[in-house]
Amino acid sequence: MNVSDFLVTAKKQKKISHKVRLYIIDKNKHYFLNDGILKNGFDSKLDILKNRDSVLSAFSKMAFLFDEIIRLRIVEHSNQTDSKELLYLLNLVPINRKIRTFLDWGIFGPEYTRDMSRLFEVRNDTVHCISLDEVNYNPKNSISLSSVNGFKKFKTDMNKAWENLLKIYIAEQEKIDWSRLLEKLKS
Repeated sequence: MNVSDFLVTAKKQKKISHKVRLYIIDKNKHYFLNDGILKNGFDSKLDILKNRDSVLSAFSKMAFLFDEIIRLRIVEHSNQTDSKELLYLLNLVPINRKIRTFLDWGIFGPEYTRDMSRLFEVRNDTVHCISLDEVNYNPKNSISLSSVNGFKKFKTDMNKAWENLLKIYIAEQEKIDWSRLLEKLKS
């Protein structure tokens, strides 16, 4: 059984177990299975506008996937006490430590780790500002997000990082035994 077959069967279920929590990517469609409900997830494409809220929203999506990768590796698709406790702990761990953990685990390569760290510096600066006029991005040289070229470079790098993160997530997701998960869904 593969992810597409799993989703077809899951959508037909009248009752889905609350014991399963999983973010699922199938082709360009995203789903979130949580508390017995299968609903739509994020879009496959990041649409980043040149404003603070849009930039922070894009980073929130990435941070969510970071946590889901960690969850998959540690508690798989559990939605029981172990999962809730892990989510609590993940909220306490700074993003830069999660990025470093992915490098240590061999999920991120050194170059991607560096790129993610630089991108998330923008997130940290954006959180503590009123507008993007106060934020710089440092891919090689410092550029202002308020400039046309600066924002364009940031947006291009952010979209590239998002696409790579989706591939990484899908690779982790492929380790799931979908037949076994389907049985859990029914219990």
